[in-house]
Amino acid sequence: MKKYGFMTIVLLLAIAISGSNTVLAGEIAKKKQTPQGKYLTSQETFDLVNNDPENILFIDTRTQAELEFVGWTSLIDGNVPYVTKDLNAWDTKKPRFKNVANSNFLVAIEDLLAKKKLTKESSIVLICRSGSRSAKAANLLFKAGYHNVYSVTDGFEGDKDKKGYRTVNGWKNAGLPWDYKLEKGKMYWEF
Repeated sequence: MKKYGFMTIVLLLAIAISGSNTVLAGEIAKKKQTPQGKYLTSQETFDLVNNDPENILFIDTRTQAELEFVGWTSLIDGNVPYVTKDLNAWDTKKPRFKNVANSNFLVAIEDLLAKKKLTKESSIVLICRSGSRSAKAANLLFKAGYHNVYSVTDGFEGDKDKKGYRTVNGWKNAGLPWDYKLEKGKMYWEF
């Protein structure tokens, strides 16, 4: 095992058994749970990515528009939307454009792993707006044979407060680094 791979495992184990920020499966909403049972908070993700960036693939699974208009962190290795918007279809249950599965999701993940010289066994960390889509993406990766996938349970914006605003937790609310200025090389491009 490579030195850095071992360090990643040690760091992940330390996070899993340490501090009060660690998220346990029983503490999160069912829609945010994954078969792997591997969860991180935004702060834990920030610490992990900063301590071992070469051995972790950090992916933002939100749409390109979300990154552009809500913000993003340049610490991600790439943006691979779990879903995209079909601007020619309307979701009548939720008055908005329809979400459709990104049929290139797995291919894009494989490409980013190869770009970093990582493998299917490497640690992959997924973040979305609030932890639901990253969990769904982790489930898809699990079915495709990826078993070292972590979901950031509080996401980039976090959970909603009683008034419906995303002020409870999340990357932005934790004061972690983010920006509106995008980097073209990290953005998702349709195939």
